[in-house]
Amino acid sequence: MSAPPHQARFPGAGGLRETGRLFALALDVVRAMPSRPFQIREFIQQCWFIASVTILPTALVSIPFGAVIALQLGSLTRQIGAQSFTGAASVLAIIQQASPIVTALLIAGAGGSAICADLGSRKIRDEIDAMEVLGVSPIQRLVVPRVLAAMLVALLLNGMVSVVGVMGGYTFNVIMQDGTPGAYMASFNALAQLPDIWISELKAVIFGFLAGVVAAYRGLHPPPGPKGVGDAVNQSVVITFLLLFAVNFVLTTLYLQLVPPKGM
Repeated sequence: MSAPPHQARFPGAGGLRETGRLFALALDVVRAMPSRPFQIREFIQQCWFIASVTILPTALVSIPFGAVIALQLGSLTRQIGAQSFTGAASVLAIIQQASPIVTALLIAGAGGSAICADLGSRKIRDEIDAMEVLGVSPIQRLVVPRVLAAMLVALLLNGMVSVVGVMGGYTFNVIMQDGTPGAYMASFNALAQLPDIWISELKAVIFGFLAGVVAAYRGLHPPPGPKGVGDAVNQSVVITFLLLFAVNFVLTTLYLQLVPPKGM
């Protein structure tokens, strides 16, 4: 039986089609953000829900994450005789890379999966179709508040992870590796600059947007049946992780090319 004429027949056409629909949903979300009326109550509820399921796991993950980075870099700098740069290397690694990545992983794993499951259950119960029949936009009513909530919570969690991770790295470096507190902070002050914080927060906002959009897309297009909702949740987490590392590579490359490093 031949494929319909409007569908491409080459290998990978399905993946390209899904990618196009995902980007189309992202554009629709951006376009619907300034639309009125804004669902402020839904936005506040989603912010509270996402924060409640991610704050504690994120704090618990950030402590060992910062400690591992500090211990590994401390061992490396000791081998090459550059112990005085341990603070700068570990803190910059935590702020620029580890903090937004940890935040995005928890937002996608906890908050994004809940968003996908909620929208998917609404879809299989035909609530989404009923909203469209009544002339209510599901994107403006349901998707936009959830995406904005994921972005805001990711922004705030990124700051918390940065502080907790830096404190954990500082503690483990000073206590377990006999580092000097003054040298740890002095090297950081000598090499760090304000754009390091801006790129970290920008990554967190973009990663939160990606997590929210991917979760919403898979929730609005689940396979049939309750089992399909579970499959959609798993797919949303995996897709978000893949996009996360790809976008992080692009943003880091652009930042290192556009922002000159600070000299001693």
